[in-house]
Amino acid sequence: MEAADNPQGRDGASQRRSPLDVLMSQIRKKRSDRKPLGRFLSWTSERTGIPEDEPDCREENRPSPAPAEGEGDVGWGRVCAFLQKLGRKADSRSLSLSHCDLTATDLLELASLLQSLPQLEEVDVSWNDLIGGSLTAITSHFQLVGGVRTLRLCGCRLDGEDAAALGASLCSLPSLRELDLSCNKHLSGGLSHLTFHLAHVAHLESLDLHLCALTRADLEALIQALPTLTALTQLDLSSNMEVGGVVHPLVSSLPLTQMRRLPLNSCSLSQESFTALTLAVPHLRSVDVSWCKVVGGRLALLLDALQPSVIVELRLSSCRLSADDLHHLAAVCRRGSLSSLRVLDLSYNDSVADDGWSAVFAAGGLASLEDLDLSLRPSASASCSAWLPALIHALPQMPALTRLALQRWTATSQERRRLIHGTKTRALLVDWDSDTTDSTFQSSGHDTPEE
Repeated sequence: MEAADNPQGRDGASQRRSPLDVLMSQIRKKRSDRKPLGRFLSWTSERTGIPEDEPDCREENRPSPAPAEGEGDVGWGRVCAFLQKLGRKADSRSLSLSHCDLTATDLLELASLLQSLPQLEEVDVSWNDLIGGSLTAITSHFQLVGGVRTLRLCGCRLDGEDAAALGASLCSLPSLRELDLSCNKHLSGGLSHLTFHLAHVAHLESLDLHLCALTRADLEALIQALPTLTALTQLDLSSNMEVGGVVHPLVSSLPLTQMRRLPLNSCSLSQESFTALTLAVPHLRSVDVSWCKVVGGRLALLLDALQPSVIVELRLSSCRLSADDLHHLAAVCRRGSLSSLRVLDLSYNDSVADDGWSAVFAAGGLASLEDLDLSLRPSASASCSAWLPALIHALPQMPALTRLALQRWTATSQERRRLIHGTKTRALLVDWDSDTTDSTFQSSGHDTPEE
C-alpha cells in the first residue's frame, strides 16, 4: 500500500508530469512539425514572384500574351494612312504612286512600309522628279518585297547613282518581269552601273529605256548584258539618237525568235541600220520606225520581211514615204500579210501622191484594222477629194475600225456628208478638223450611231 501510494516506488515510470513539462513538450512538438526555411522561401516565391537564388525557368516557357485586338494590323494601317495622305487607295498587291510629288522624305517613309506589303507585285512611282538621286532609300529595302514583278520609275530624274543603287535592288527582285526607266535623261553615261547587274533578273520580259539620252557607251554596255536576258520579249530604245549606230550588234544580241516589240522610232537610223532591223522584223508583232526619214523609198525592204498574219501594229509616221511605198503597201495588203493588223499609222507623210492613198484603200485586206491615222503635220493642209471616195468605199471592208484620223485634210461639205452617211450606222470616231464655214459638220469628229 505504501508502495502503491508513492509514485517514486515504480522507478519513476508512473511519475506525474508537471504542468511546465507538458507545456514545454507541446512547444517542442510544434517546432518539429515546422517546414524547413528553404521550403518556406520557395513557397513564398511561388506566391509572390520573388525569385530564389536559382533562376526560375518557367518564365522562359510561359506563352506570350495574345496581342490586343487590331494590333496585328498596325503596319497595314500605316500603309493606308500614307496612301490616303497622297490621295491613293491601298492595295496589298499594287503600289501606284505616279504623279504624287513624292520627295526624298516620302521615299524614306515608303521604304519603312515595305515590310507590311509582303504580297506586293507592282510598284509605280513614275513622274516624281524629286526622288532623283535618292533611290537608294527604297532600293535597300527591296528584299522585303521579293515578289515584285513590275517596277516603273519613268520620269524620275534618275542619275548614275540611282542606276547603281537599283542595279545592286536587282538581286533582291528575282521575280521581276517589267522594268520601266524611260524618260530619265540623267541616266546618260551611267547606265553601265545597272546593266552589270541585269543577269540577276533573268526572267525580265520588258525593258523600257526610251528617251534616256543614252550614249554609245551606255548602249554597248546594254548589248553586252542582253544575252543574259533570255526571257526578253520587249525592248524599247526609241528616242535615243545613238541607237542608229548600233542596230546590227543590238539585233544580234537579242533572243530574236521570242521578240515581240522593238520600237526604234526617232533613233536616227541609217540605211545600214534599217537593213539590220529587217532581221528582227519577221518575229515582231509591233514595228515602229516613225520619224526615220531613211524609210522613205525603202519601205518594201521592211514590208517584205513581215511575217504574214503576225504583225498587229505598224507605225510609219513622218517617214517621208512616197507613192511607190504605198503601192507596195497595197500589194502586201492584197496578199493578206496584214490581215491581223490593228493599228496603222501613216500620218505626217505629206509627200505621198493621191494615187498612193487610193491604192491602199482599194487593196482591201485590212479587216482587223481598228485605228487608222492619215493626218498631216500641223503646218500642212491638203485636199482629200481625189482619194476620199476610195476610202468611203473601203469602210464596209474594215468592220473593226473604231478611229479614223484625218487631221488637216480638207474636203467639201458634200464630201464630208458622204463620209458621215457611210459611218452613221457604226461606232466610228472620225478625228477631223472642224469645218468653221459649215456648222453642220463641226461635230463630225464624234460620229456615233446616235448622231
